[in-house]
Amino acid sequence: MRRNTPEAVEEAIGLLQNTVYSFSMKVCGHPEDAEDTMQEVLSRSIGHLAKIQTPQQMAVWLYTVTRNRCWRMRRKPAHAPASLLSLDQLMPDNEELGRLLQDAAVGPEGNLLAAEQHHLLHQAILRIPPTLRIVLVLHDMEELTTEQVAQVLSLQQGTVRIRLHRARLSVRKEMNQFLRGVPEEQKGAKPAVEKRKVTKVKNGQRPAECRDLFANLSEYLDGRVEPLTCEQMRKHIEACPSCVAFLRDLRVAIDRCRSIEISCEPAVAPRLRAILTREYLRMLVMPVEEETSAIL
Repeated sequence: MRRNTPEAVEEAIGLLQNTVYSFSMKVCGHPEDAEDTMQEVLSRSIGHLAKIQTPQQMAVWLYTVTRNRCWRMRRKPAHAPASLLSLDQLMPDNEELGRLLQDAAVGPEGNLLAAEQHHLLHQAILRIPPTLRIVLVLHDMEELTTEQVAQVLSLQQGTVRIRLHRARLSVRKEMNQFLRGVPEEQKGAKPAVEKRKVTKVKNGQRPAECRDLFANLSEYLDGRVEPLTCEQMRKHIEACPSCVAFLRDLRVAIDRCRSIEISCEPAVAPRLRAILTREYLRMLVMPVEEETSAIL
């Protein structure tokens, strides 16, 4: 943008287009809404882009504006949950833990096409509560820092971390439910695997050590735990096959989220990019008096 050449500006606007469209699709899931959001946000942004000094400022500003616009247009996805699940509800039961221990040797999604995995993942993301979904999209999919996410959503960083953990757990749960519903002929027959012992749930709850670990897994995976606590968690994980299997499954879910890409339709982007490039370059050379008169 600072080079102010037609080629550089067009390239920059193309990147902004993809960012706004992709973010809108991940949050809302409707191509028409994403296209409308992309056009309105970028059309209204042209006069502000030259004033932004750093990439960090650009990220926070662009996602804040896009979030506001997307949220106004958001259609409620089908199967949207009525309320948040508790951590206990997000913990796997004995049956699921048994499957996770088997899947550690044979991944249930191993024979699915990458495109099909991404489709299922996007559907899983759209099924989690909006307040969790937007934190997950911003942090894990758009790769903003916790501080930037807090700025975009006007939240405390601690609140962002809590919502991020619940969002990751929710997507993992939804994705595994989708994968369990994939017909066996699509996944291929599973080879026999050795059954491993699962620590039984007593009174509907996991052991206290597992529950404590479960509540802090995102902090552990993101390297945000104090060294002493981290070592204690590591020792428990190594001694608990169920926690090893669950941790692996959660890590896979996070990696899936970070790999998904949603691009704008080729037929839509070039026309808007050309118009916005011309308008941006025109505004750069417009005298202040002329610009003021045009606004009035």
